[in-house]
Amino acid sequence: MLFDGKTTAGWRNYGKPAISDGWKAQDGALTRVGAGGDIITTDQFGNFELSLEWKIEPAGNSGIFYRASEDTDAIYWNAPEMQVLDDAKHPDGLSRLTAAGAAYDLYPSPAGIVKPANEWNAVRLVVNGNHVEQWLNGVKVVEYAFGSRDWDAKVAASKFAPHQHFGKNKQGHIGLQDHGNLVAFRNIKIRVLP
Repeated sequence: MLFDGKTTAGWRNYGKPAISDGWKAQDGALTRVGAGGDIITTDQFGNFELSLEWKIEPAGNSGIFYRASEDTDAIYWNAPEMQVLDDAKHPDGLSRLTAAGAAYDLYPSPAGIVKPANEWNAVRLVVNGNHVEQWLNGVKVVEYAFGSRDWDAKVAASKFAPHQHFGKNKQGHIGLQDHGNLVAFRNIKIRVLP
């Protein structure tokens, strides 16, 4: 378990030694209740299967980062992100590249998989070597390989291009994004893969 449902133990703010008051363990969920900044696990993971559930307020935006380091001023300049979004009311929902389930700005997710705002969505994220699978509500929505020609071309054409370490970490923290909206994560579990 990465979250015990009762405390914020095992989590801290990106680039800081502790977690801010903007994140609380509330009703069995790790919840962004106010300005809190992005948070990361205290532990790092290389090959893993992460499962969790998330729900977000109407027009809300957040994300799940993986293999994050703290060598850039913002987590999104080094770690890929699985988008968490209310597709129906947030403008990012108009593009499949930035809609719920997408590998943000790199690989699109199909429409019609995400549940409406304030409903729980199930995530399974498998990262094994260079292979990544992102699952949303039981559907594999994204699959790619770090370092492949396709990956390199997509990164080169994205806003991440100037950041030479983006997506290069072999291990790192799991991160949850504070994008200014009420968002909750529960049943956060990780299984380390060999």
